[in-house]
Amino acid sequence: MRKITQAISAVCLLFALNSSAVALASSPSPLNLGTNVARLAEQAPIHWVSVAQIENSLAGRPPMAVGFDIDDTVLFSSPGFWRGKKTFSPESEDYLKNPVFWEKMNNGWDEFSIPKEVARQLIDMHVRRGDAIFFVTGRSPTKTETVSKTLADNFHIPATNMNPVIFAGDKPGQNTKSQWLQDKNIRIFYGDSDNDITAARDVGARGIRILRASNSTYKPLPQAGAFGEEVIVNSEY
Repeated sequence: MRKITQAISAVCLLFALNSSAVALASSPSPLNLGTNVARLAEQAPIHWVSVAQIENSLAGRPPMAVGFDIDDTVLFSSPGFWRGKKTFSPESEDYLKNPVFWEKMNNGWDEFSIPKEVARQLIDMHVRRGDAIFFVTGRSPTKTETVSKTLADNFHIPATNMNPVIFAGDKPGQNTKSQWLQDKNIRIFYGDSDNDITAARDVGARGIRILRASNSTYKPLPQAGAFGEEVIVNSEY
């Protein structure tokens, strides 16, 4: 009888433990996970720089040609690209191959683009230095364009510093910006994409990364600093 009682007790205990485990496994995760100093101190090994530090690095150097990518570098232009996708190819990226889209984008839709604050600071600094400012974009070229005027107006670039936008286009397997950077002797090139940084390095220029905003329609977000390049702090806006 005693052995039977012990067996029953063991079964009951096992059932109780199992029920507790199931309840624990099915309970929701804590809403507030918290953190600690070690986690807060974790940082990716990125070469962060500020606009002021870039300016200081150029002290004493004569005026030079500098270049900027456009989309997600100087302009948050996702509104125009979002509209293009919804209008021309809601289920794919085919709108980027549609010349009608590029006619729209290059001739007015940048009125919906938001100038980035980091671009204002950089362009103001280079204008003060007397540098020649170029914009080299991967957008497809069109017969007419208003992007040059939009950029000059938004960033108050004097005619003596401003150059017409260069539409390098996009060709599979080719970095279309590299040759333009070389042809214009651009010594510093700012951009948000990996291609911008590699284009600069291809021609011995200084490639500096600007952060792409997390709500950009251009996904996936690039890994800033992956090439060991300088990355400007707080440059996502």
